[in-house]
Formats: sequence, C-alpha cells, structure tokens
Amino acid sequence: MAKAFIGPQLRQLRRERGQTQAEMAHTLGVSAAYINMLENNQRSLSVQMLMAVSESYQVDWRNLVKDPPRNLLVDLRNILQDPAFGPEVPDLQELRSAIDHAPRLVDAFVKLHSNYNSTLEKIMRQDEAGPREALAEASPEASIYNFFRSHDNYFDVLEREAEKIREKEQCTSEDIYLVLKNRLKETHGISTKVKPMEDMQEALRLYDKKAKAVYLSEALDFQNRVFQLAHVLCLVEFEEILEQLTSSSGIKNERGIARCKVELANYFAAAFLMPYREFRKTAEKTKYDVERIASKFNCSYEQVCHRLTTLQRPTAKGVPFFFLRIDRAGNVSKRFNSTSFNLAEFGGSCPVWNIHTAFRLPGEVLPQFVELPDGKRYFTLSRTSDRPSFSNETKNHRLTVAIGCEMKYAHLVGYSKAFDFQVPNLFSPIGINCHVCPRQACAQRAHQPMFMELPIDPRRRGNTRYES
Repeated sequence: MAKAFIGPQLRQLRRERGQTQAEMAHTLGVSAAYINMLENNQRSLSVQMLMAVSESYQVDWRNLVKDPPRNLLVDLRNILQDPAFGPEVPDLQELRSAIDHAPRLVDAFVKLHSNYNSTLEKIMRQDEAGPREALAEASPEASIYNFFRSHDNYFDVLEREAEKIREKEQCTSEDIYLVLKNRLKETHGISTKVKPMEDMQEALRLYDKKAKAVYLSEALDFQNRVFQLAHVLCLVEFEEILEQLTSSSGIKNERGIARCKVELANYFAAAFLMPYREFRKTAEKTKYDVERIASKFNCSYEQVCHRLTTLQRPTAKGVPFFFLRIDRAGNVSKRFNSTSFNLAEFGGSCPVWNIHTAFRLPGEVLPQFVELPDGKRYFTLSRTSDRPSFSNETKNHRLTVAIGCEMKYAHLVGYSKAFDFQVPNLFSPIGINCHVCPRQACAQRAHQPMFMELPIDPRRRGNTRYES
C-alpha cells in the first residue's frame, strides 16, 4: 500500500467521538504522541493501524484514505485568479499543503467562493423577485454545473447502462428511432406519437405518464426526435439510478433536483446514441472533426460537441474539452467542463472571443487560439446551432456553441493543423467577463471592473472611456 496520510480525517473522527488524543491512543493501544504525529501528517498510517481505526470506530477504511477530488487543486488555482484576492496568491506547495492538512477549510473556501459568484450573478440579473429574494435563492444551474464538474463530466453508471442496451438492441444510426420506439412500447408499454405543432402547446416533447405516451412535435428533426426518445427511456428505465445520483449531488431544492435529472437523462441519451468506445475511436481517427463525427452517428453538431466533453473514462480518456453555448445577447444557456477553463457563469462573455463572430457566419467552424488573463492558453472552435422552430416567435432561433481544449492537446485536433503555433500574436487575449476581467488597455472593455481601479488621466484618452 502507498503511504497513507489521514491526519485531518483522524482528527475529525476523534472530535466527533468527543475524545482527546490520549483517549484515542488508549482505544487504539498506541501513545498519545503517535496520535499527534498521525494527525499532523508527520507519520503515515500502517495497514495494521488503518484496520484498527476501522474496527474500533466502525468506519469504512476506504473513506479514511479517500483522495481529494482531482479537480480541487485546479479549482483552487482558478478561484485565486479572481481579482478580488489581489496579485499575491499562494504557490502550489501552499495549496497542496492546505488540501492535505485542512481539507474542510478548503472545502468551505471553495463553497464560499461559489456562493459569492452566485451572488454576483443574481445582482447582475436584477431578478424581478426583488434583491433579498434574488440573493437568497440558490442557483440550480451553478449547482448542477459544479456537480457535473466534480464527476469530471463523466458518469460511468449511465455509460454502462447505455452500452448494455446498445449491445442487446443491435442497430445502426438509421434504425435507432424504431429501436427506441419499440423498446418503450414492449418493455414499458409507452407509445410514441408525432403530433402537429399546434397540438403540442408550444412544447417539443411531452411524456404523459398517466396515458403512457410520448408525444413528439413535428418541429423536431430526426436527430432530435431520437434524442428525446432516448431521454424518456432513461427517465422510465433508470429512475432509481437518477434518484441515487441526484441524492448525492448536494442539491436540495426541488427545482434543482428536477433540473439535474433532466441533465443526467440528456447525458444518458448522448451515451446511448454515441456509445463511448466507438465514439472515442471515431473522434481520434478523424482528429476530432465534429462534422464528420456528427455524420457517422447521425447526430447534430451540438450533440457531438456536448458528447466530446464526456470522454473522461479513467482507462480510456479522450481530449478533455469544455463546452459553452450562448445566445445572440451573450447569455450562457449551457456549459460543461472537463478542463481547467474557468467558464463564464452569468453571460456577457468576452467580445474578443469569436464565439460572437459565429453569428455572422452561420454554419462555419471558426477556430481560435485564446489566452486568459492568468496566462492559460486554449484552442477553441465556435459554430452556430439552429434550434427547432415551432412558432413564428421561435423562427431563426440560432445559438452558438463553442468547445475548447488546453494548448497541450491542440495538436491532436485536426482543425489546428492549418496554423503555425510559433507565429507571434497567435493568441487572442480574452477574459471571462468584463465585470471581473483585470486586463488593461482592452479596446473591447464594456464595464469598469468590479475589483480594481483602472487609471484615469483627464489629459489622455485611452482605448475606452474606462481608462486613459
């Protein structure tokens, strides 16, 4: 067994039992000085001592030696890039020490910053419910994002269930609609009907549990009809799994739990339509050519982009991507992340990023190399995605989706081959959001940053009215 340091866990266990170090030492048959060294991570825990702690205190030894979340160090570094903390931040050794010696404090710090960001979000939204109610309400979207992020945007149990059904129901991408329709009918007694848009009450899909029927709008194309049926299959066939996953998410309010189930069912639908092994193999073979992958699996461009963020199976990982979807006003309507990229939480993302330019060039894949204020660099792809139209008001309902990866993976993505990575000024300097971006002399600045003062000289006019 590798050396196990469990000082914080042992200290917490002792305090929960109301024991002193001497009393714990007596229980375990060791000296108080040895307990003190264990709690301060000055000694590693032997297998014999681990078993003694487990038996004496009736705890699962695996919970004692559980490693901290893999993203925790990355999240801490991202959090400390917030201008609110100023220019001097702890180095890597200090952060690792904090995780090792004070995990509960670190966890509280991460939660505090998350709540702080949610508060900023609600202030910017100017919620109609009024300031007090808006600030008190938790953001389900942020909670769901954090839950998915804590799992590296990968849920093995849903992947395996999707694979089992695909192995049992052998079919091509052209046959998959009938396979889903038949499985819902034969296994669950649920019929599928396509109805005129006028009869759908401006909905794209309705599942009537009482009538045991799924109604799909004529506005849905083949790709989206299949996706909606796979979504419903997850809801009815894996209800217990969805309950287990959402109960472990930490989300408390009913709206957040319901929304989380929707996202998990969407995850299953993508896993079912694009099975992990074949999808990863195709992605690597085509150098992550999204349009070619979409053609092979008969899925939409957006569905493929979303699926690419889930290639995080520990034994068979793909390139880790982030995913962001915005509307014409810059509002973020969907985001998923398996990278260290600190995604915008409240819209209005940087106009220097070509995710906005994509609206002027519908259907074109726009590559871009970007650099964040903290110096991290990414390769991104932006392209429009048209939504189903079911009324005059929803015509031309166009969004833009963007995916990106860290520069160390860019050479694996075919879209980057046309670029010389050594060219000066290859990277566009972007920020997460004007409200929190510390960049100076940015010609695209739209707001005074909230946590720093830009220099103003009445005798000089800078790129914007915010600094000179």
